Amino acid sequence: MQPVTDRRSVLRLVAGLPLLGLAGPAFAAPSALIERLMAQAKPLPRVSERIDFISSKLVGIRYVANTLIGSPTQPEKFVVRDDAFDCVTFCEVVLAAAIAPGFADFEPTLRRIRYEHGKVQYDARNHYFAEWCQRNIENGICRPVTIEPSVKYDKTVTWHQEFRPRKVSILAVTRSTMMNNAKLLVPGDIVGFTSGRPGLDYYHTGFVAFGRNGEVLLRNASRSRGRVLDEPMAAFAAANPVHYVTLLRAVDTSPVAERR
Repeated sequence: MQPVTDRRSVLRLVAGLPLLGLAGPAFAAPSALIERLMAQAKPLPRVSERIDFISSKLVGIRYVANTLIGSPTQPEKFVVRDDAFDCVTFCEVVLAAAIAPGFADFEPTLRRIRYEHGKVQYDARNHYFAEWCQRNIENGICRPVTIEPSVKYDKTVTWHQEFRPRKVSILAVTRSTMMNNAKLLVPGDIVGFTSGRPGLDYYHTGFVAFGRNGEVLLRNASRSRGRVLDEPMAAFAAANPVHYVTLLRAVDTSPVAERR
């Protein structure tokens, strides 16, 4: 058997080990894969195209929950992984790679997306997706995709019991409204699926993608399927308790986008 020498092979081996036995730098090293995908996507003029391209190249990467390191009793560590994702970290890594001007800007951009004001601290992490949406709208990274009729409602979230109950605001549309207005969507739109559970705001997220025949797809890191994959949006919605969804779009400041 040949020795394992390349970084990606090593990452795949250590990724199977328990997180508690690994040092932080193993999960915060610069990613050759992300750097390569960013370089390949750079000629694409619109951020939606870059999100679609980069996310498509990560299809097949395995799903792993709880990849971030930090807790009320454990110091927060900034984690960068390209070998495993949960639904939110998949969106974060792809979004950061698509909007960062260069690879040197990737990690600072990812910190801005993941943490309030980019501060790597457990209580500054966007634990609730409603806060993730709000903060990434406020910092200019995303904007809402408005489809009418929409609804706005408040919900008290208590899912993370280490925090006091807090009220979040949710702007959403029904799944039928989204599916009936597919022409208003673009590849790379972020879709968050609201939860009917008490105390929880959203239960899943992913990107909008389109099939060869124009079919609306969900590109997501799927817990049940164990990997990043594309699946028909209608089938996902039918198989899961999808009533309302929130739609966001990365803000595009490229010259091409500004001329549109």
